[in-house]
Amino acid sequence: MIPQRAITLTELKRNTGERGARMWLAHRGIVYDVTDCPRWRAGLHESLHFPGQDLTDEIAEAPHQEEVFNHDCVKAIGRLEVQA
Repeated sequence: MIPQRAITLTELKRNTGERGARMWLAHRGIVYDVTDCPRWRAGLHESLHFPGQDLTDEIAEAPHQEEVFNHDCVKAIGRLEVQA
């Protein structure tokens, strides 16, 4: 279940893991917290992806598919607010 919380792009960009912040990323309009995921602990996933971004366009180049968002350490926290 995806919380109905609206998260702005600015909020997403602030959550990079720096200075104690959580690590968030977005994919297909859903924002996920990946702070507790072992492969994100260094603040960089597989030397390719940074938190605080919408990674929708990058999933095609990943060695995995969208099932990665089903891992126990990945938490859906809201929906990315579409800005007009």
